Amino acid sequence: MLPHASSHFASRRFGDATVTVISEGSCLWAPKYQVPEPDWRRCLHDADADGRIRIGFNLAHIATPAASIMIDPGFDDPHTPWAAAFSARWPGYVPTPGTMAALAAIGVRAGDVTHVLITHTHDDHFVGVTCDDDGHHRVRFPQARHFVGRADWEQQPRRSDPQSELMMRLGTVERAGRLEVVDGDREVTPGVSMLHSPGETAGHSVVRVRSRGESFCYVGDLFHHRCEIEHPGWVSPNRDPAVMRASRDRLIAEAAGSGAIVVFAHEAFPAWGRISLRGVEAQWELLD
Repeated sequence: MLPHASSHFASRRFGDATVTVISEGSCLWAPKYQVPEPDWRRCLHDADADGRIRIGFNLAHIATPAASIMIDPGFDDPHTPWAAAFSARWPGYVPTPGTMAALAAIGVRAGDVTHVLITHTHDDHFVGVTCDDDGHHRVRFPQARHFVGRADWEQQPRRSDPQSELMMRLGTVERAGRLEVVDGDREVTPGVSMLHSPGETAGHSVVRVRSRGESFCYVGDLFHHRCEIEHPGWVSPNRDPAVMRASRDRLIAEAAGSGAIVVFAHEAFPAWGRISLRGVEAQWELLD
């Protein structure tokens, strides 16, 4: 039984933790795998004539006895200029009522959030850390400590541009003294850890929850589509294939070995799934 569920958010219990996946919408996306077209079309069987598939934009909230945690609040509020610009840039974008509407429905206020975990510094994973207040950005979750991988902050060339989304959003968090960088693996609160998983970016992290023998992993963009679980060597352009493969192999072994439920950011909502191994090959099972 799901304690909370709607058309754009759904919750599950993991021991003493409750994880709520929240959808910010969906759009059309064309992966650029460096494999022959017949191969990827067999896996992306729903791709249109232009090779595009519909992907989701999912984030998560974790409630534990000790913390209220946001993972990857990537979008600004609906009906903002940012949302309008995003919709114009991404074909077929279909929005939802948004993160704050989902949090309100499960009884979470912005001031309740204690931690914000950013898997990596692509805009659709962090923009929602601030909101517009009469033309000025303010920290959306003012009591929260915000965490991001060190390489994704310190090696970001956009830090030199005060008008970049990075500096208007995460820069506002840093100036408020609420940003912390993470090296390697780190438990940020009991039972909730950020696991260094580079490849998509140098500082990319997976978020893992462990409670009473149950496990959950939010894998960010370590995988974009379920076919990448079955074909872990398939990567998007401008990523490090060898590093990405090593991070994927680690996650597959962890998730399959523990029976963890896994959510990645761009699966169709609600995105709950499991990874299993058949010999050395990974399999993906989408759950209800």
